Amino acid sequence: MTQDSDLICIGAIAGSFGVRGEVRLKSFAASPEDIAAYGPLTTQDGARRFDVILTGQTKNGFTARLTGIDTKEDADALRGVQLFVPRAVLPGLPDDEYYHADLVGLQVVDTGGAALGVVRAVLNHGAADLLEVSVPGTAETVLLPFTRAAVPTVDLRAGRIVADPPEGLFTAGDAAGT
Repeated sequence: MTQDSDLICIGAIAGSFGVRGEVRLKSFAASPEDIAAYGPLTTQDGARRFDVILTGQTKNGFTARLTGIDTKEDADALRGVQLFVPRAVLPGLPDDEYYHADLVGLQVVDTGGAALGVVRAVLNHGAADLLEVSVPGTAETVLLPFTRAAVPTVDLRAGRIVADPPEGLFTAGDAAGT
């Protein structure tokens, strides 16, 4: 049985398309059209499995047919469902690229080794990736740009990221900036 850590979220269903069971599909693959080439996609719990046939393009994604989804109602019921593949079917990455799933949970330290927090999520709102870092001892999070300047080192083996954040990013509560 596949462990959750061996699954990578490769896409999500944005809703139905038309009346014959097609879906609008968001792809998180580096080459978006490759989402259909990785074999069957599953829900995170593995309870459902779908073969994907891309049928066209739409704004921010594709239209697709999924096995077992034959009506608009079936497709509507899947809105928001994330789709996963086993890590083993994905291509290896160059040294300076990472799957988002590998970054979540990593400890973030500054260039002096002081703990800054833990990566809670990787966000992308168009321009560039941001690491959402939970700040220890608070309910606050900080959005750290995931650039080489702000994040010079990602050490997956050690389970940590060395960050050189822009000045003041992690010290918003300090009086230093006032």
